[in-house]
Amino acid sequence: MDEFHRDTWVEIDLDAIYDNVANLRRFLPEGTQIMAVVKANAYGHGDAQVAATALEAGASRLAVAFLDEALALRKKGIDAPILVLGASRPEDVALAAEHRIALTVFRSDWLEKASSLYNGSTPIHFHLKMDTGMGRLGVKDEEETKRIAALIDRHPPFVLEGVYTHFATADEVNTDYFSYQYARFLHMLDWLPSRPSLVHCANSAAALRFSDRAFNMVRFGISMYGLAPSPDIKPLLPYELKEAFSLHSRLVHVKKLQPGEKVSYGATYTAQTEEWIGTIPIGYADGWLRRLQHFHVLVGGRRAPIVGRICMDQCMIRLPEPLPVGTKVTLIGRQGDEVISIDDVARHLDTINYEVPCTIGYRVPRIFFRNKRIMEVRNAVGRG
Repeated sequence: MDEFHRDTWVEIDLDAIYDNVANLRRFLPEGTQIMAVVKANAYGHGDAQVAATALEAGASRLAVAFLDEALALRKKGIDAPILVLGASRPEDVALAAEHRIALTVFRSDWLEKASSLYNGSTPIHFHLKMDTGMGRLGVKDEEETKRIAALIDRHPPFVLEGVYTHFATADEVNTDYFSYQYARFLHMLDWLPSRPSLVHCANSAAALRFSDRAFNMVRFGISMYGLAPSPDIKPLLPYELKEAFSLHSRLVHVKKLQPGEKVSYGATYTAQTEEWIGTIPIGYADGWLRRLQHFHVLVGGRRAPIVGRICMDQCMIRLPEPLPVGTKVTLIGRQGDEVISIDDVARHLDTINYEVPCTIGYRVPRIFFRNKRIMEVRNAVGRG
């Protein structure tokens, strides 16, 4: 087991991830596959560990953003089918074929170049991305769609395995634009000479709200990690999600301030009475951003405010009482009856919950728990 040498760490509850996938598996119509989305290091949770857990719980495929992420999973022993959702270079088609990685295609000129560069016989699978109103990647017109289908048909190693789109507003209460995109996708599917074996449009929000319109596969991303796709639809979800990510540290210094003494850069905080201040070893270089000044953490089962500006590697909190060095501090998670959720942090930062675990950086070790036991400790410092 790897070691780490700082008093700040993330705990990943793989049992929560397992339950979130297994619950979706039971909820979806029979025969609907689950593609677990593990891009961005599994939203900051740990790519290979989450992938293995999701596959064990009932997912059959994985999705990442870039080819490098897929190759990293292969190097870590993940053998399941993987789809790259983002753009890849045509020069890398042979590499994708070698490692059995499916690519997204959305331009005929890209496919023409890829076909001119690929002389192998190993099949390379593609999923055609259709832009039904997201305005990001995807084909938008019938002629381009038919050109892509014809190019794939003319190159035997190329296989059109899937077709998909992405919803822009499935996480909003108003479903007008979602319904427009869904109807548009149905219309665009008719542009293909025949439907490929996999058709998918549902992200977490659509899978949990509109499972009857999920075709034969869903892409399970944010909710696999126990997070609602948006606060607005959280009350509409069919079952409770289990949050998998928590963030902890320890007091490394405790001191008493006198009235008038100040804390941190800019001297923005001034003690009004005698106060106990604790220092914890986490800062904005770890993803605990400066804007979290005036937020709070949990220590001794109680809330303690962050005082003064957050530094690159440390921040300070006002303690409810003198506490010993080494006392556990929870920045995200539970202590006793008190909870700080990822949604709470996102609300303070005026952002979405997706961003919070992704922001907690490579310097913070991840400890993975399964069946309440430590399975692995991974510290990414120096590993690239």
